[in-house]
Amino acid sequence: MERTLSIGIKRGFTEDKLRRTKEPTVKKDEGGYYVYTVNEGVKVYIGDFYSFLERVETDCLNDLRSLKEKMLRCDVKCDETLAYYSARKIIVEVILKNVYGYYADDSSLAVIMSPWCFGTVVLEKVMNYKERLSQGTAPDVNLRESPYHVLKYVDEIHKRTILDMLGLPPEAFRYKWQYTELLKGFVKVFSDVRDNLANILALVREYYQESSEQLT
Repeated sequence: MERTLSIGIKRGFTEDKLRRTKEPTVKKDEGGYYVYTVNEGVKVYIGDFYSFLERVETDCLNDLRSLKEKMLRCDVKCDETLAYYSARKIIVEVILKNVYGYYADDSSLAVIMSPWCFGTVVLEKVMNYKERLSQGTAPDVNLRESPYHVLKYVDEIHKRTILDMLGLPPEAFRYKWQYTELLKGFVKVFSDVRDNLANILALVREYYQESSEQLT
């Protein structure tokens, strides 16, 4: 029987799909089906990735329940404490949203990744969401009556919260910048190629223009 998340979401790449796939990047050994990930080029067992997301969902739901209880017990005058709880709730909800999205996605095997890579993805999503909140383009009930304090705490605790929820060490985030620099390198190479092609085309046009003038 295929495993699901607590709200009934099924794995995007089920055992049946993996058995029937013609995708050459999907391999199988005694540990199960696996792929070499797109971003990292590391071997990741597909079942392990889904099990990781299942565990993260459980931890996120437990944390949200705990936060709800703490907020209900907290004195309404304790603005700083409530702002901290609200900030953590925002972060955990973003993590949970991504768990649901990646768990169900069967559009591409690129959704299969290591926990460390998933951590950098979530980090980026939290940072982007925080930016939208600060710009007022993403209304969120968690901002309460003191959005400044909530956003301040989001900024302060988002990395530690993500690491806690995903069970990752601090080193997990250092690879994000390696990917960014690698992407910048590709962009520079493509930019250089584009510029060189533009120069060649300009020379060709100039040559044909001069030839045409000579013929006339």
